[in-house]
Amino acid sequence: MDFFVDELKDILWAEKHLVKALPKMEDKATTEELKQALGNHLAETEGHVDRLEEVFDMIGVGARAKKCEAMAGIIKEGEDVIADTETGTLTRDAGIIMAAQKAEHYEIATYGGLITLAKTLGMPDVAEVLGQTIQEEKAADVLLSSIAENHINISASEEAS
Repeated sequence: MDFFVDELKDILWAEKHLVKALPKMEDKATTEELKQALGNHLAETEGHVDRLEEVFDMIGVGARAKKCEAMAGIIKEGEDVIADTETGTLTRDAGIIMAAQKAEHYEIATYGGLITLAKTLGMPDVAEVLGQTIQEEKAADVLLSSIAENHINISASEEAS
C-alpha cells in the first residue's frame, strides 16, 4: 500500500505539471489541429488531477504530490524541442507530438501499474476510477499518432533542415 500511495503522489505531480506544460506546447504548435488536440487534452488532464484527488479521498490519504523525476525530464525535453526548432515549422509540431507522446506513454505505463496494484490490494473501485484516466491517455496517444501520420511528419520531412 505504501508503494501504491507513493506512485499516486508521483503521478499527481506529473499531471499537475502537465497542466502547466500543455498550454505552452499548444501556444508553440504550428497547426490548428495540433493546437486543438493539446487544448482538449489539457481539459482532460485537469480532470485527471481531480480523479487522482478523488482516489486519495477514497483511500483516506491526503493528496500530496511528490516530484516525478521522469515527467520532469520529459517536460524539459519538450521545452528543448521547442527551443531547438523554428517557429511556424511542422518540424516543431513533429517534435511537440513526440514529446507529448513520451508523456502519454509514461502516464499509460504508470496508470496501468496503479490499476493492477489497486486490484491486487482489493480496491476495484479505485481501479475503475484510474481506468477512466488510462482510457483517455490511450485515446490522446492515438490522436497524436494520427495527426503525425496524416500530414505533419510528411510535411516536416520536406522542410529545409
